[in-house]
Amino acid sequence: MERFARLEHVLAAAVREVPPVRVGGVVRQVSPTHYRVAGLSAFVRLGDRVGFDDGGRAVTGEVVRIDEDGAVVKPFDGRVTIGIGAIAYRYGPMALNPDPSWKGRVINALGEPIDGLGALVLGPRAMQLDADPPPAMTRSRIKTPLRTGVRVIDLFTPFCEGQRIGIFAGSGVGKSTLLSMLAHCSGFDTVVVALVGERGREVREFLEGALAANRHRSVVVVSTGDESPMMRRQAPQAALAVAEFFRDRGESVLLIVDSVTRYAHAARDVALAAGEPAVARGYAPSVFSDLPKLLERAGPGGEAGGSISGMFSVLVDGDDHNDPVADAIRGTLDGHIVLDRSIADQGRYPAVNVLGSISRLADIVWNREQRELIRRLRTLISRYEDTRDLRLMGGYQPGSDSELDQAVGLVPRIYDALRQNPDDETSRDAFAELAKAMKG
Repeated sequence: MERFARLEHVLAAAVREVPPVRVGGVVRQVSPTHYRVAGLSAFVRLGDRVGFDDGGRAVTGEVVRIDEDGAVVKPFDGRVTIGIGAIAYRYGPMALNPDPSWKGRVINALGEPIDGLGALVLGPRAMQLDADPPPAMTRSRIKTPLRTGVRVIDLFTPFCEGQRIGIFAGSGVGKSTLLSMLAHCSGFDTVVVALVGERGREVREFLEGALAANRHRSVVVVSTGDESPMMRRQAPQAALAVAEFFRDRGESVLLIVDSVTRYAHAARDVALAAGEPAVARGYAPSVFSDLPKLLERAGPGGEAGGSISGMFSVLVDGDDHNDPVADAIRGTLDGHIVLDRSIADQGRYPAVNVLGSISRLADIVWNREQRELIRRLRTLISRYEDTRDLRLMGGYQPGSDSELDQAVGLVPRIYDALRQNPDDETSRDAFAELAKAMKG
């Protein structure tokens, strides 16, 4: 036994002296969207990160397809700089190591700082970017109402801690502006923001404007529209990995993603590069399975843990709310806020269509009187909008319909009460402010 012990000690010392060996392959095909690498098929898995030897410049990509002839790697850099014969190395699964000191920092989709404030402190725990949602039976129930400070939201689509709600709108209707107003929402320990496919000039505007008051407790993940589809696809995943880290510390996290549609566009580009067929308006099947997995990662945590309250903007292509991506997202979330271009054209902001918007957790927030009031207000607004053409043609005579008379008298006051600009003071008691406006 003593001889075996000495032999084991000698072998262990020899192993420590052997330098580590990286698994490598060779680039055999280069296209504008991806590289094909030979020699890595047996050693990599889908989602693994691969690095390329490009004369000292760091070039990385992700494995999106594997077959016997090689692995298809889609680079994070949008520029094609790798040539035939370049050496590729396996780095392993994508992960981040968040730390509490990340609050107040701005990072890219790879977890690298882009705010010029120095290197990030890496935490001891690796958070997988493509993690699974928490098991359904381990999640706590949603019980805590939250005040957003936006009157129309607090009245008609109230928000709760741990809820996931979407803001659906076409381009230029005020989607990002409403998100910036919701970023002032109090009651959260940490705010995590993913700016996906945004204009570069809007990043600092958001950081120094809407997020200024909460900047010290925020982590912002940025992937602008000029970056590669891989970066835009990974930005929401990185933001969720950071949010999950703080949730597991027992904190209440507000997650803002603007927008999920651009994530879907990037996921479509990646799926098509991997050889998937297009099945619905150019989207591959994996896009519709990736969306619920991404969105389900937000929500309540365990009974003793924190929660992730999600606000997701959805860009409705061509103002078509039956767009397959918008429809898939709407069916996954706990509520949706619809912004209407016709309301924005009237100069009423936020341009929320209260008849088309819903919060599936509103009953947790409303008491019996408030529930009945909102039901009655929806009825009046519906009657007012349904008879708009009739009234414009002069077919309405006061006194002939008491309910319509009431709608004509009250709905314009309701609309005035719901107006709110980003620089206005946040609402403190939406029901009291509405009652005051209607009396006036």
